[in-house]
Amino acid sequence: MTRRLRILAVLGTRPEAVKLAPLLRRLRGDRAVSLRLCASAQHRELLDQMLKVFGLRPHEDLDLMRPGQTPSSVLARLLPRLDRALAHRRPDLLLVQGDTTTALGAALAAFHRGVPVAHLEAGLRTGDLSRPFPEEANRILIDRLSALLLAPTPGARRNLLAEGAPAERIAVTGNTTVDAVLWAARRPRPWRCRALAAWTAAPGPIVLVTLHRRESFGAPLRGMLNALLQAARRDERRRWVFPVHPTPPVARLAPRLLRHPRILLTPPLDYLDCVRLMRRCEAIVTDSGGIQEEAPSLGKPVFILRDKTERPEALGRGSRLVGTGAGAVARALAALRRRGVKAPRGRNPFGDGRAAARAAAAIRHWAGLGPRPADFR
Repeated sequence: MTRRLRILAVLGTRPEAVKLAPLLRRLRGDRAVSLRLCASAQHRELLDQMLKVFGLRPHEDLDLMRPGQTPSSVLARLLPRLDRALAHRRPDLLLVQGDTTTALGAALAAFHRGVPVAHLEAGLRTGDLSRPFPEEANRILIDRLSALLLAPTPGARRNLLAEGAPAERIAVTGNTTVDAVLWAARRPRPWRCRALAAWTAAPGPIVLVTLHRRESFGAPLRGMLNALLQAARRDERRRWVFPVHPTPPVARLAPRLLRHPRILLTPPLDYLDCVRLMRRCEAIVTDSGGIQEEAPSLGKPVFILRDKTERPEALGRGSRLVGTGAGAVARALAALRRRGVKAPRGRNPFGDGRAAARAAAAIRHWAGLGPRPADFR
């Protein structure tokens, strides 16, 4: 290819911005690449927050978010708008990350236009289409449509090979969230959340809690929040920080149930505040996928409030799969109260901080611009 490689990267949510940012910085500095960024704004406020932190400025903003939106309504608005963007930009490669509706819609629109797709964080699987929902189906479909599969771990590569993906289309890069969290941890600055600044200044252990998964809405979410409240009542040593996700079921229920002086509810945290809090805390209780990867980078144990995880590499090495039942969560938090936690030791199975460099090299190799990078192992 004698001209510059035209890449259109599409993102729409906070996790996509975090995980794409290290790779976008790499590609932006490559003279052989012409990079353009399209924001779907599937999650408007949280995405804008992350774009600002990482200094990313979209060339196009589709402004999709609407009150009460569903995955189907997001997809219906995304496809025609992104089709127009593809027709205008005429990229050689479309780059997406993860398993969001934005990533699925972008991959599908590119497929319809005959544009090859590179999928960052390919190959994650739980084997259950209902957990996580709809992400498990999204990621399977995106991988089937992709010409380049940027798998984060050897386990993700094995998943892809088992499904029949050609080995030459797969590169094992490590996860770029490790690059992002290590970058953020090196950027000290005052707390932006004043309540959090006062809370963390006081001595004593703090536990970070995050919940937002769609498959937990309803009775499971209520049960987990009640278990957290009971833990705060019984554990006089620890304090708990719960950034309230703006998704309506969490935003409505958490302020009603989590009323206790040892529980601090905050708005969604700026990424640098979030990383600083992870460094300060004793342990993390979460249903987040990204935090499962970030926590080992910071030496923090994780209680995973999910029934299945597509990130099994850290289980037994600082991470514990608790489940979503109120009883199971209560027992896990009681064990935390009685025995405390041990920080994970050893190598981070999710990455070494060089995932973006490997992913950029894999894209160059796909385009015939350089050698194939060695896999992360």
